[in-house]
Amino acid sequence: MKKIIIVIVIVIVFIAGYYFVWPYFDVIEQNDSLPESVLPFVKKEMVDGSMQETILGSDEEPFAFGPYDVIATTGHPASGIVRIFDTESGYVVRYENLETINGPDLHIYLSKTPDAKEYVDLGPLKATKGNINYEVPPEVTDIGEYGYVLTWCEPFNVLFNYAEIR
Repeated sequence: MKKIIIVIVIVIVFIAGYYFVWPYFDVIEQNDSLPESVLPFVKKEMVDGSMQETILGSDEEPFAFGPYDVIATTGHPASGIVRIFDTESGYVVRYENLETINGPDLHIYLSKTPDAKEYVDLGPLKATKGNINYEVPPEVTDIGEYGYVLTWCEPFNVLFNYAEIR
């Protein structure tokens, strides 16, 4: 009986170590290039009684919404910025200089709320370090409806980090 208890304790310690310690050492690096075919953003504003249009962005320096700082949550360190590019094929969420820890089944969400009540899943976390692009599904036509980019742990329903994009 004593041996069974020892084996159970060892298994529990191993599982806890895997979920709570291993993510700090599981570094995956990726460096995606800037999104191609970025559309110029036309800013319209009233100046001295007439409508003025300013084109932001060019082939050399594409316009992006952002940068927005990545904010870590308790126990889940993270840093970097998020930018959102408007391309011919749709929006692209881009992490730049991202550094975070890994975890079990992490996904990137474009969310209306920080608690992921209304969100679009952009897919699993591709890397814990670098510059990473995530394509936004075409059904998202108004990026302004979403205020957050979240890194979300699906099995534990926990927020790892986020960027507020408003």
